Amino acid sequence: MNQTISKAENYFLNTYNRYPIVLKSGEGVYLYDDAGKKYLDFAAGIGVFALGYQNKIYNEALKTQIDQLIHTSNLFYNKPSADAAEKFARVSGMEKVFFTNSGTEAIEGAIKIARKYYFNKTGSPEGEIIAMMHSFHGRSMGALAVTGQPKYQEAFGPMMPNIKFAQFNNLASVKEQINEKTCAILMETIQGEGGLYPATADFLIGVKKLCEEHDLLLMLDEIQCGMGRAGEMFAYQTYGVIPDVITAAKALGCGIPVGAFAAKGKAADVLEPGDHGTTYGYNPLAGAAVDVVLDIYEQTELLAHVKKVSYYLEDELNELVSDYSCVKERRGKGLMQALELDRPVKDIIAKTQELGLIIITAGSNVLRFLPPLVIEKKQIDEMISILKSSLDFVYNKDRN
Repeated sequence: MNQTISKAENYFLNTYNRYPIVLKSGEGVYLYDDAGKKYLDFAAGIGVFALGYQNKIYNEALKTQIDQLIHTSNLFYNKPSADAAEKFARVSGMEKVFFTNSGTEAIEGAIKIARKYYFNKTGSPEGEIIAMMHSFHGRSMGALAVTGQPKYQEAFGPMMPNIKFAQFNNLASVKEQINEKTCAILMETIQGEGGLYPATADFLIGVKKLCEEHDLLLMLDEIQCGMGRAGEMFAYQTYGVIPDVITAAKALGCGIPVGAFAAKGKAADVLEPGDHGTTYGYNPLAGAAVDVVLDIYEQTELLAHVKKVSYYLEDELNELVSDYSCVKERRGKGLMQALELDRPVKDIIAKTQELGLIIITAGSNVLRFLPPLVIEKKQIDEMISILKSSLDFVYNKDRN
């Protein structure tokens, strides 16, 4: 372990504060380090491994594709990506899809749709996008520009112009930002890195109406909250709202790096040949991953399972709010949950790792729970038991 960590620290760019664990393998909802220690995984690679580890159907589909063809380029067609695009459009309610390599690239594509949409209407490249405070959309320069957290931006300015920020879940704040140059409103359906705040129904429905009234594009970032995590395939479907553009990634490929931005209606035909491109996007391996993931979701009735176990997880987390004075609030939707504490959670994270549980943060005082979607009630009980032991140990039984 020490040799691997030392090598990584010597040769990786210093852009992460990693935990001192070297992971080697996984099985189901458990991970194992290089010493054989077992960890219950309530992070799922930051929401990526929705199907858990070593899903046989998923693994066999990728092995089969690797033995056939991994990459061709977008100068040619391939069946896995075409099949994946058809299924993605069906489950999302979108019409056209562009497969990327990551979530941040999906955001870049969505931004380009918004700007080109305004250009086509007015002949001007000055279209403005309204994004949300405390949002997080990625770390490339375009995605960073629409991220409403100055701490990520301050060393890399000036940011891309014509971006305004409104307060999340405050419709009046959004209305105040709209003018004749506004072309789109971009938001996470559930804010993730910003502390895990779901949009209220009134807010999201209200934003949709504003977009209709002013001929704006509603663009929803579903990179973390999509792909079943909220109980429907995409979180916006729990609100009955259909956006013009969506972004997806993380669990879309369940480990294979793939993202997507997709559009419908007036946004679907904005981009033309030459407006956007990618070398690796649409490659057969990524297409096979998306294709089999969507098949497994449907064949195993995974969304029904998420709804069932998420109610149980919410109840158990609510009990912690009642039992511990240091736990101030639970918030979230489906299997995307958080506990806000009245103090930093760094020591709690360390203790849970010591006891064989992986959870992550969404801010210095917020614990975030993103288990694989195949998690069962007995593993939720195991997580709660470890978390209680950690809270008792670190905070000396700070109970109500």
